[in-house]
Amino acid sequence: MIADFAEGRGEWHVFFQSALLTVLAGGALALSCMNGVGEGLTIQQTFLLATGVWVALPLFGAIPFMLGETELRFVDAFFEAMSGMTTTGSTVITGLESLPKGILLWRAILQWLGGIGIIVVAMVFLPELKVGGMQIFQSEAFDTMGKILPRATAIAGQISTIYIGLTVVCMLAYLGLGMSFFDALSHALTTCSTGGFANYDSSFAQFSGPAEYVASLFMILAALPFVRYVQLLNGDAKPLFRDSQVWTFLATIGVLVLITTLVLTSIFPHHWEQAFREALFNITSIISGTGYASVDYMTWGSFLVMLFFFIGLIGGCAGSTACSVKIFRYQILFSSIAVQIRRIRQPHGMFAPRFQGRLVSADVLNSVISFFMFFVVSLGVFAWGLAMTGLDMTTSISGAATALANIGPGLGDKIGPAGNFAGLNDPAKWILSIAMLVGRLELMVVYTVLTLRFWRA
Repeated sequence: MIADFAEGRGEWHVFFQSALLTVLAGGALALSCMNGVGEGLTIQQTFLLATGVWVALPLFGAIPFMLGETELRFVDAFFEAMSGMTTTGSTVITGLESLPKGILLWRAILQWLGGIGIIVVAMVFLPELKVGGMQIFQSEAFDTMGKILPRATAIAGQISTIYIGLTVVCMLAYLGLGMSFFDALSHALTTCSTGGFANYDSSFAQFSGPAEYVASLFMILAALPFVRYVQLLNGDAKPLFRDSQVWTFLATIGVLVLITTLVLTSIFPHHWEQAFREALFNITSIISGTGYASVDYMTWGSFLVMLFFFIGLIGGCAGSTACSVKIFRYQILFSSIAVQIRRIRQPHGMFAPRFQGRLVSADVLNSVISFFMFFVVSLGVFAWGLAMTGLDMTTSISGAATALANIGPGLGDKIGPAGNFAGLNDPAKWILSIAMLVGRLELMVVYTVLTLRFWRA
C-alpha cells in the first residue's frame, strides 16, 4: 500500500481493501477460538494445520490481484498467489513492467514469506510427521540444537534473523551492480526465497551480466540447510563443512555447469565467459527451484533441454527454501542401491545404508522410497490430467513436473522460459495449483489429509 501511495497512481486503496477483508476474516476466526483449550497439537491437527495454511494464505493473497490493475479472474489470481506462496514462480501475468509497484512488491513478498514458511515447516512439522524421510533430521534439528537453544521458537527466531540478513545483503549487492532500489528489493526477496518472480516479462535477462553471478551465489546460499547457518551463528562451523548434503549439492552444480558450458562453447557461438555465466545462472536457478531465466534455453538444443528437465527434479538441501525431491533423498536412495548390489555380490555380508555417517533406519528408508514412488505416480497423474484438458505432451509433462517440483518455467513455446501460463485453460490452471500445493508440502502431507482413515482417527 505504501509503495503504491508513494508511486502516486491511485492504486493504494487496493491493498487497503485487501487488508481490511483479511483482518476482518482473521479477527473473526481468532475471536471465535478465544475460548479454546490451550493444548498441544495432535498428529491429525498438525497435518490439517500444515495443509490449511498453504490453502488459506493464497486465497487471501489473491485478493489484490483481483481488485488491482491486473483485474485477474479468481482462477488466475489464486494460481498467481499459490505460485507465490509455494515459491514456484510460474505466472499468468503479462506486461509486468507496466504494473503498479505495489502489485510487483506483493508478488515478491508472497514468495519471501513462503520461503521462510517452508523452512519452519521443514524443521518443525515434517520431521514430526515422518514425511519423506524428514524424520532423519528430527534429532539433529532439535536435540542437538537444544544444547544451544532450548526452544524451537528460538531456533525459528534465529532462522528468521539469518533469512532477513541474507535478503538485505543480497539487496545491497544488487544495488551495487546498478539496480534501482525497487528492483534490488523485489529481486532480493525472490532470490533468497528461491521463488523466481521478476519485475519484467523477460525475467532476469533484464540484468544480464555480473548480476547473474550475484543471483547464482544467493540462490545457492538459500538452497543450503538453514540449520547449518544457525549452528554457524552460534560458533560451530563444523556441521556446515561436514554436511554431505552441502558438498553433494555443490558438486552436482559444478558438474552440470561444466557440461553445459562445454556444450554451449562447442555448438553455439558463445564466448567461454558468457557460456559459463549463462550455464551457472540458469542451472542454479532450475536446480534450486528458483525459476529465473536469463536466456531462452529452449534454443540450446534437445540435449540441454532434456538436461534442464531432469535437473529440476533434483532440488536443493532439506531445511532450505529450495524445493523438488531434495539432495538427501537421492543420497539415501543411492546408498540403498549400493547396499543391495553389495548384498548380491556377498550374500552373507552385513550391510546397511548410511547417511551423514549414520545408519539409515528401515523407517526412514521406507519413507524415502515411498516418497519417490508417490512423486513418480503423482507426476504421471498430473500430466495425464493436463493432457485431458487438451494440452500437448510437452506442455503436460513439463507443466506437471514444474508445478510438482515448484520450479517455475516449463518446456515448450507455451510455458517455457520465454512464455508463461496465461494461455492455459482454467482446468489446467486448477490442476497446476493443486500440484504446486502437493509438491511444496512434500506430497504425503496433503495425501494423508485426503484419506478416509485420517478423518476416522
